[in-house]
Amino acid sequence: MKHTLLLAFFAAALAQAEDIRLQPPKDLNGYFPFNPPSSLSEWDQRKEQVRRQILVSQGLWPMPTKTPLNAVIHGKIEREGYTIEKVYFESAPGFFVTGSLYRPTNPKGKVPGVMFAHGHWKDARLSLSTDDVVRREIATGGERFERGGKSIFQSLCVQLARMGCVVWQWDMLSDSDSVQIPREIVHTFAKQRPESNTTENWGLYSPQAESHLQSIMGLQTWNAVRGLDFLLSLPEVDPERTAITGASGGGTQTMLLAAIDDRIKLSFPCVMVSTSMQGGCTCENSSLLRINTGNIEFAGLFAPKPQGMNTANDWTKELSTKGFPDLQKLYATHGKKDNVFLLRGEHFPHNYNAVTRSAFYTFLNKHFKLGFPSPVIEQDYEPLTKEQLTVWDEKHPAPKAADPEFERKLLKYFTEDSNKQLRDADPQILRQAVEVVIGRSYDKAGTVEWELKDKQDRGDHLEMTGTLTNKTHSEELNVAWLYPKQWNGRVIIWLDDAGKSGIANKQVKELVAGGSAVLGVDLLFQGGEPVKQTRVVANPREFAGYTHGYNHALFAQRTHDVLTLITFLRNTKVGDHPSPKNVYLAAFGSQTGPIAVAARALAGEAVERAAMDTHGFRFGKVLDYRDPMFLPGGSKYLDLPGMIDLQGPHLRWIKGEGKDPESSAVEWLLK
Repeated sequence: MKHTLLLAFFAAALAQAEDIRLQPPKDLNGYFPFNPPSSLSEWDQRKEQVRRQILVSQGLWPMPTKTPLNAVIHGKIEREGYTIEKVYFESAPGFFVTGSLYRPTNPKGKVPGVMFAHGHWKDARLSLSTDDVVRREIATGGERFERGGKSIFQSLCVQLARMGCVVWQWDMLSDSDSVQIPREIVHTFAKQRPESNTTENWGLYSPQAESHLQSIMGLQTWNAVRGLDFLLSLPEVDPERTAITGASGGGTQTMLLAAIDDRIKLSFPCVMVSTSMQGGCTCENSSLLRINTGNIEFAGLFAPKPQGMNTANDWTKELSTKGFPDLQKLYATHGKKDNVFLLRGEHFPHNYNAVTRSAFYTFLNKHFKLGFPSPVIEQDYEPLTKEQLTVWDEKHPAPKAADPEFERKLLKYFTEDSNKQLRDADPQILRQAVEVVIGRSYDKAGTVEWELKDKQDRGDHLEMTGTLTNKTHSEELNVAWLYPKQWNGRVIIWLDDAGKSGIANKQVKELVAGGSAVLGVDLLFQGGEPVKQTRVVANPREFAGYTHGYNHALFAQRTHDVLTLITFLRNTKVGDHPSPKNVYLAAFGSQTGPIAVAARALAGEAVERAAMDTHGFRFGKVLDYRDPMFLPGGSKYLDLPGMIDLQGPHLRWIKGEGKDPESSAVEWLLK
């Protein structure tokens, strides 16, 4: 199998030597620069696009139904100047979010609300460091107190509460009191689970979950959105002074929530804003998320609102010269250059230590006008134990832990909720989503150039071969033309599972004899042995998000190729040759039929007629995330029928979707 796959790729690579897509797929350890815009109008368009991409990738376009939180707040503990309470609520029916709520003892009017997302510290909210660890941190300047230094999480919450803020610190999935989905699924998933790879009642990481854009990261982002709902439901919280912070994986969550939710007014992501490593855990990756973008640009989406960040001796160590200057330029374009701040700390390892926390307090104090002397220095306190902080007890029993049946039911709930919304949604919602899923819109298909390789006179028609180069996207296509000498101004793009060789058939001869030019093409990796399994990144863990969080699926790339053909025919002038009057599309293969559906959905009126055989294909039936027809998000937006509906009133001949057309495809195309 591997030998056959390599031969297929090699043969196609020889024919498409200049195509950037033949390079090894990008992974989370790549380079992710941000090119700041030259104007705000340019940025506004890009910002909307990237923000939508994040929302789609997280399964939040459209946003799931916000059901009652049913929040339970109990077990108040009173300390000098602040209180701590135990909280759990339902972000979706039966799906519990757990955490600690810190409040100032005597709040004066409306006070700031701060969300605190933790990273990959096991049992972060409940754990305490050992005395030896704390002493080492004090010795290197990372911490100040032997007591308070035992918990970086409690330290931050206590200090903020003493400064007059309400703080919501919640558990990431599988951490502390969040027990419904286990750590083995959230953080260490490595092998596909056959029992979860089913067309109904599927589990996380399955092709079906990916096809519905359901992921651990998406669930955590949803919990963050609902956590902000909870925070703002508290009467004392000022909605104009809401902030979020977090380090490591918590820094990722900070960037994402700040990017997609306008209710956040100040953001401080730590040790994650970087042009290099983007987040190594399964909980920090999802399909579609970072294709042609990255964490620097995600941080940029928050501009011009106040935002701070830091460096450490990790993947952020070059931020001061790679990435941060670009963020400064973006903020300067908004006229708010001083609203973005960087704390240099490359002498520290990966952290959210007392030095970094002090920078956050000082930044918050400045922008929320809290009135404390600057810089703000953290004070010592007595940490609480795990037993004092856990939200579950006899009166508040924990839900069933590590329950695979709950996992499947939760995904089924989100699927049904999404389907219900999308059936009644504005078609524009669907179109914008499909543009993200495919990764290209027709208006951004690119500038295309033609190079003739060979021309042969076949009597009543010319046979030509050549190359189409998409200059915008650095992609190349090998094509073959059959051009009748008595041309009627019509070009039919003929897609075949075998590639451009598929135009050598009786149907095409009939079309050419009728005066239509026919254009055949080798889509990406066609022209050699058929691709049985698609490429993945070097990461051995069997998670689609590690590959398709950074690279388009093959189905999407081949759809790009069709858009390249259409935009070439519609927009490229070749010498003094007349431009086509009509562009038709024909595809009858089990692979190319659905690809044609997707391309026609995006191209709209640029293709007057399309004849397609879908063979009843559904993305939701694909059982291998390396299948050439696998498409992240393909099922979520009403599967292939959703793409068919997006074609609107434009003429089409479709087979494989119920009752077959009365006429043949050739008869219909010749009309």
